[in-house]
Amino acid sequence: MSDTLHGAATRHALPSYLDHDRLGPWGIFLQQVDRVTPYLGSLARWVETLKRPKRILIVDVPIQLDDGTIAHFEGYRVQHNTSRGPGKGGVRYHQDVTLSEVMALAAWMSIKNAAVNVPFGGAKGGIRVDPRRLSLPELERLTRRYTSEIGLIIGPTKDIPAPDVNTNERVMAWMMDTYSMNVGETATGVVTGKPISLGGSLGRHEATGRGVFTVGAEAARRIGLHVAGARVAVQGFGNVGGIAARLFAEAGARVVAVQDHAGCVYREAGLDIPALLRHAKATGSVADFAGAEPLARDAFWDTPCDILIPAALEQQITEANAGRIQARLIIEGANGPTTPAADDILTERGVLVVPDVIANAGGVTVSYFEWVQDFSSFFWSEQEINERLVAIMKGALDAVWQVADDKGVTLRTATFIVACERILRARDLRGLYP
Repeated sequence: MSDTLHGAATRHALPSYLDHDRLGPWGIFLQQVDRVTPYLGSLARWVETLKRPKRILIVDVPIQLDDGTIAHFEGYRVQHNTSRGPGKGGVRYHQDVTLSEVMALAAWMSIKNAAVNVPFGGAKGGIRVDPRRLSLPELERLTRRYTSEIGLIIGPTKDIPAPDVNTNERVMAWMMDTYSMNVGETATGVVTGKPISLGGSLGRHEATGRGVFTVGAEAARRIGLHVAGARVAVQGFGNVGGIAARLFAEAGARVVAVQDHAGCVYREAGLDIPALLRHAKATGSVADFAGAEPLARDAFWDTPCDILIPAALEQQITEANAGRIQARLIIEGANGPTTPAADDILTERGVLVVPDVIANAGGVTVSYFEWVQDFSSFFWSEQEINERLVAIMKGALDAVWQVADDKGVTLRTATFIVACERILRARDLRGLYP
């Protein structure tokens, strides 16, 4: 290799912690970008922008526990890209949170926001903590300290956090109050997913699950699969999977299997979803539900079904189980549930995958509505929210479907084409400063 070529390679080499070989969630995102690059034309000159997060903040989060001792937790806030607008993405509390995961989640938010064409960039946050081991006062102190630590990079026009795994509207209320106290004014627009009484939006709680149902039902229609009578299996039974399961059941589908962190249940005739939701709320899990048979965790992937909704965590569908899945349609309610190798297997088998970056974009779409309402101090009815959500989700799927047909690619690649073109066109038009 000549010195000139070697110098160019060195200038564009990724830092070691961003390398493909350190797979994890971030490595999966890098593979997805590589797959879409050949379709970007002249915009491909900017593709390294997508492979390097704009800003990574790692913070120590010390709190005093109820017994008087001091505990330290590691927190993150990653802003992947802000070419199209302020960063937007949730905050998760989980004992397995890693920097690779938060980087990938921030990047998928960039793609997701561009795919549904809301004026946000991508960001994500997290704390490596098992929130079940903290009391409510400890959880509040953790949230307020974390918010103060990341306060220098968040704000209503800079980066807007939201709920994610193990965080909710109460956590968002603490975040909003902490930020507001630190800046000396009430700033409702600094977070979304807040309580209605603090500037939250009607319809936000159900938005992600409703979006999963909306694009799933539309995709099913396009491949000639009738939702009424269809067998559905759902992994994850929280705010996304539980609501999606309820909406599919209300549309006449039979939800035959549900798996969560502690158990898996099955009923060929269809589970009573309202009863299962009540049981899960009362006990913390679907396990031991009287109206179903228990199912071994790994056997979930062999469940005879027409529609599969992975709505738990990343990397659940892999090359080890992709060949066992019997569904015709997979709707990704979780972020990054399918590895690239599994994607290839499913494509070869003719299984249609509606990817996370469009399927679960309902939450951020209504978060955008909430942000707009906070700025204007004018709030819409829940019917208006849902109608706008459905229109945006169907329009986004229609655009992606057209690209998939035109270029002969999967829906995931088509979604990345649409989103990456929008992000990189904005980058190209803005240019570099200084």
